[in-house]
Amino acid sequence: FLSLVAEFCCGFFVILILGNFWFLAVLYLLWLYLDWETPCAGGRRSQWVRSWTVWKYFREYFPIHLIKTSELNPNHNYLLGFHPHGVLVAGAFGNFCTDPTFKNLFPGLTPYLHIMPIWFGCPFFREYIMSAGMVSASKESVSHVLNNEGGGHASVIVIGGAEESLNAHPGSLTLNILKRKGFIKMALKHGAHLVPVFSFGENELFKQVANPKGSWLRNVQEKLQKIMGFALPLFHARGVFQYSFGLIPYRQPIHTVVGSPIPVKQNLNPTTEEIDELHALYLQKLKKLFEEHKSNYGIPEHKSLIFE
Repeated sequence: FLSLVAEFCCGFFVILILGNFWFLAVLYLLWLYLDWETPCAGGRRSQWVRSWTVWKYFREYFPIHLIKTSELNPNHNYLLGFHPHGVLVAGAFGNFCTDPTFKNLFPGLTPYLHIMPIWFGCPFFREYIMSAGMVSASKESVSHVLNNEGGGHASVIVIGGAEESLNAHPGSLTLNILKRKGFIKMALKHGAHLVPVFSFGENELFKQVANPKGSWLRNVQEKLQKIMGFALPLFHARGVFQYSFGLIPYRQPIHTVVGSPIPVKQNLNPTTEEIDELHALYLQKLKKLFEEHKSNYGIPEHKSLIFE
């Protein structure tokens, strides 16, 4: 979805350059230069954009639900780890980039969804995603959000990143997380409480071409991901008027469950051992969250999360 919108915005920009409106393109490039750091400085959210009626229908299509399991005190800042990435990351967008679901369940907290910096280089598209509450996933951006002295900020990071989308097959419970400890270090440096979030149904929205590790397709996808910064899963779902093939996601319920916070004491210079200890605790809490709720959302009792 984001890719399609980004392509449209880039195409519109090219039309401006090649047409009689090239001066508008020049003015926008000047604006882009002056505004380049905004995605790393909290973005520029718009309540009007976040409240568009279309998002109500977007959430109802699947439908998307946000489940609260614990209170989050708005006097603190939080780092929410979102799992799994899936293909669309629909749960993260629907719950944290549109209103009013999150603010009704967690009053006083402002969510910021961190995405790859590359998206903010796309003309016009960057304005739209910032309006929805998305900001860069760079260290500077995360620090800016979590540095809020009065609390009330929630950084939402899709921990598995683009690489994890290659595992987004229906029924898959594999998370890329064992080597991902940067978010733990950021939480320690800023004293931000960690909150595991698991989105049941995220991997059921599309069917992906078989790409087991070691296959030629997976090798190509991984190489392209390292070069471009984002993955290219080969997926399909349903069409507009038929259910056999298309790019419209299947209507599968998404239940995004927000776990209990893990208190984190600020540590400006955490050691490797302290980071590993908190990372292990986070994995434990994430697994517990999954096990406590999996039976509610159709996960067989014998299935568990797989950490890679």
